[in-house]
Amino acid sequence: MQFTVEQKPRFAHITGTGRLNMVGAPKLREVVARVVDEGSNHVVVDLGGTEFMDSSGLGALIGCLKLARQAGGDLRIANVRPQVRMVLELTSMHRVLTPYDTADAAFADD
Repeated sequence: MQFTVEQKPRFAHITGTGRLNMVGAPKLREVVARVVDEGSNHVVVDLGGTEFMDSSGLGALIGCLKLARQAGGDLRIANVRPQVRMVLELTSMHRVLTPYDTADAAFADD
């Protein structure tokens, strides 16, 4: 899994491409930890390029959410593809990690 980070005025925009599984999950944790350590505690993970997510990927998202909240911010997800949405809904995690249509919409009301 490959990640890119773009600093926007209100949040850090992390885009991932590939499979968010036991191989990609640690990379996501590293990227989010670095972004938060650098001072961006509002993070959007754009999953538009994520073709597959398993329980390892879901665990990484929850861990990253906890990290951002401990830093006084929040983590939100955007541009969720059908397979990823299905995993979120089957585990009821869509209630905790509400999917937004776009990265910009994720923090639009804050």
